[in-house]
Amino acid sequence: MLKLIETELLKLRRRKLLLIMLLAALIMPFFAMLLFRYKGETGINPLEFYRWSAFGYTLFIILPVVLGIFCVMLIYEEKRHDVAKQLWIVPISRMSYFFSKFFVVLFYSVVFMMITAIASAAFGVLPGYIGFDGNHILYLFERCLEIGVITAFALLPVLSTMTKGYILPSCITLIYALLGFFLMNTNIYLHPICSTAAIIMRDSDIPGLAFSQTINVPFALLCIAAWDIIFILLANIALKKK
Repeated sequence: MLKLIETELLKLRRRKLLLIMLLAALIMPFFAMLLFRYKGETGINPLEFYRWSAFGYTLFIILPVVLGIFCVMLIYEEKRHDVAKQLWIVPISRMSYFFSKFFVVLFYSVVFMMITAIASAAFGVLPGYIGFDGNHILYLFERCLEIGVITAFALLPVLSTMTKGYILPSCITLIYALLGFFLMNTNIYLHPICSTAAIIMRDSDIPGLAFSQTINVPFALLCIAAWDIIFILLANIALKKK
């Protein structure tokens, strides 16, 4: 298993597009800087800046879509070149193969959010929109690390559909991310992305972000776990047919 994960990480160096996709982590920090430059405000609440740069659309839309595309590219290229069939001959456990892919997605998600955190701090502090505060910087990195880890688990159901080809998983990725976004104000315990947001905002300390429901972290974790278990079982069934 560890050897598989190491091999998967080494493969990333040859896939330049996947590395270029990390630039998407700069989108919201950059737009946050432009927003507050347009407003002409300085010395604002750091959490207000981070809401735009890291805790808003990055969490709800950008990271889930990027991870979904990452999952598609990660597996489809191997299927196109029949790499998976060669692995089955070795033989390698189907689920070990699946979880090695997941841990690569987890790693990629954490790296993405660490870039977001660094960019958020830089684009906020250097132009003077927010003051340098060690506690707020630490809070930013802690929350971004949480987002990176939990969102990877929230996207595990999407990874499990990668056994079905290219077009279907791509469509499912977009639908899955948008569904999570639109269900945010309906019920935060229906969709893993909603539950991820609930966990991140559990202290209700991020200005402008609030839910109509009371946040219950165990329920949110249960939602993510339930989706993951169901789709892991489905992935196991699908892989056994290969």
